[in-house]
Amino acid sequence: MKALVAYASKYGATKGIAERVGEVLRRRGLQVDLKRCEDLHEVSGYDAYVIGSAVYEFNWRKDARKLVERNADELAAHATWLFSSGPVGTETVDKDGHDVLKGAEPKQFALYGDLIHPRGTQVFRGAFDRDKVRGGDRIIAWMPAIRDILPEGDYREWDAIEAWAGGIADELGARVATS
Repeated sequence: MKALVAYASKYGATKGIAERVGEVLRRRGLQVDLKRCEDLHEVSGYDAYVIGSAVYEFNWRKDARKLVERNADELAAHATWLFSSGPVGTETVDKDGHDVLKGAEPKQFALYGDLIHPRGTQVFRGAFDRDKVRGGDRIIAWMPAIRDILPEGDYREWDAIEAWAGGIADELGARVATS
């Protein structure tokens, strides 16, 4: 079985998540291509798709949105999963008691639910390194109000990412990993 793991990443955290998902699927016997969304125009020829993007202001990056919208019929006809990365920090609930990961869902999860009917969606924590921020983001990242709410660090939860990817492999009927 052949799967495409496609991602849109600005600073590399989402790319790292996509790479880990691809590794888990490969260990389970799937043939996996890992590609940047911006490098893909069409996505035919796969049995399954996992597409992820960094989220800014509750939206996926443009390259990921375009990829899904251009290929909606193909994605809807196959097993497809969507993920995003974004929230940083260790809090599980916000100041109002709401789940942080649920609250960080991009608008596209709802939009694409009707369009391509993904088998699953997942928000993962991201990473933030103020020194890697560039362009117009740099000014925003150094503003005191932003600095206080964006803790630096790598908050990706690798066990959760691997478990999610393992669930995808299970749904696709992949073999059980052996040591």
